[in-house]
Amino acid sequence: MLVGGDIDPSDYVAAVFERIEKVEEKINAYITVREREAVEREVKERVELARRGRRLPLAGLLVAVKDNINVKGLRTTCASRMLSEYISPYNATVIERLVEAGAVVIGKTNMDEFAMGSTGETSAFGPTRNPWSLDRVPGGSSSGSAAALAAGMATLALGSDTGGSIRLPSAWTGLYGLKPTYGLVSRYGLVSYAESLEQIGPMARNVRDLALLLEAIAGFDPRDSTSLNYRFEFGELVTAVERFEEYRFKVALLEDLVEHEGVDERVRRLVYAAASCFEEFGWAVERVKVGEIVAKYALPAYYVIAMSEA
Repeated sequence: MLVGGDIDPSDYVAAVFERIEKVEEKINAYITVREREAVEREVKERVELARRGRRLPLAGLLVAVKDNINVKGLRTTCASRMLSEYISPYNATVIERLVEAGAVVIGKTNMDEFAMGSTGETSAFGPTRNPWSLDRVPGGSSSGSAAALAAGMATLALGSDTGGSIRLPSAWTGLYGLKPTYGLVSRYGLVSYAESLEQIGPMARNVRDLALLLEAIAGFDPRDSTSLNYRFEFGELVTAVERFEEYRFKVALLEDLVEHEGVDERVRRLVYAAASCFEEFGWAVERVKVGEIVAKYALPAYYVIAMSEA
């Protein structure tokens, strides 16, 4: 819409910054917000390049970045006082790729300190609040990215996920987010929590945007020894969203996890309702059991691995 002229770049930037001025004090989603003039200048430049024919799939779109991902010239605090004055001298690979795709970083978002948390309450800069209900948490550790996106203070967001840190806040704030396959997205420039588990991933308000953002940041990086030498055009999945019912996939429903005593009955009903929707589309839903050992020890095993690598 920016490239096509439906929305004026200046009006777009103004609307987002006005939203920040209106609600950020209550939500506390950002640790650092860039100067409006610099952001507007970059948005206009990238939209103009796209209008002249350069392929920039994210031209001018404002992206909120979790504050454990390095952005040159901005603070990378990891929501800790220990790093409160650290200014990154370089860009993470995902930031380089965002710029190549035409996106503009608007700011660095709040998080659980060093990504060690799942509620957004452990930041040295204060807790992040859920935009939908200020007395509730937004989930973590990518709390600020989720809150900024849900509150209209950004168009796209990046988070990092070790054991749910993108997926939890996305679910709790009504967004879409995923933890990419290990090695699909470079971790170069990420202040990592657990090396063998963590991935940078996309967050968006719809599946189409999620696919475009993932396509922009995914790909091999020689600076990351765990990077996969593999390329997939995730943008092709965007058109599939409109033809959802034409596809015939198999979905596994981990029945014994859904039936676990710790699962809220309302959540259980929603999972089964989603499975029924897939079946109505003609997809095969296979109910499988992971087994008592996995169900009982998967989470403790995760904590042992994560804590030993932290």
